[in-house]
Amino acid sequence: MQARRLENTGAFEFIPKAFPDHRGLFVAPFQEAALVEALGHPLRVAQTNHSVSSRGVIRGVHFSDVPPGQAKYVYCPRGALLDVVVDIRVGSPTFGKWDAVRLDSDEYRAVYVPEGLGHAFVALTDDTAMSYLCSTAYNPGAEHGINPLDPALALPWDVLDCEPVLSEKDRHAPSLAEAAERGLLPDYETCLAHYETLR
Repeated sequence: MQARRLENTGAFEFIPKAFPDHRGLFVAPFQEAALVEALGHPLRVAQTNHSVSSRGVIRGVHFSDVPPGQAKYVYCPRGALLDVVVDIRVGSPTFGKWDAVRLDSDEYRAVYVPEGLGHAFVALTDDTAMSYLCSTAYNPGAEHGINPLDPALALPWDVLDCEPVLSEKDRHAPSLAEAAERGLLPDYETCLAHYETLR
């Protein structure tokens, strides 16, 4: 498995090797040794999540309070999606910037989203599935969102040739600037200190 460091500190793309044959295909989208080599620490898995989305559905931008935050290792076992990682850590040199990686059931690439980064994706095909390995259990009191259509973020939803579909919660989430004003965003130095505790 290959690992590629993304622009936002702590985020990685993982590219596994697939083994197709006359029966179908075998692939290991998550491999702990490759993740530990890239991150310097393992991923504690407290919960797994699975979502299914129609084409044009945008989910996110979601994040959690740090500490403890919630790291995610995500991949697409069916269909195709564009996965987006947004740096919302106040004080980060890449604050407001994003990385986008296509995840699909052809290559089974995966993305690691560390605590403190925002995460979103858009389904590019109907019946697209997303699987998440999460470092902490869902904690509704610590979960937050940023409007994925915030023009200041300019996320790459132009890949769509249809109207985006959002939940009411995501549609009415604050902009990045509003979330910063409300003190909702993680602090970069606090996130870096938290990452060190995981090593």
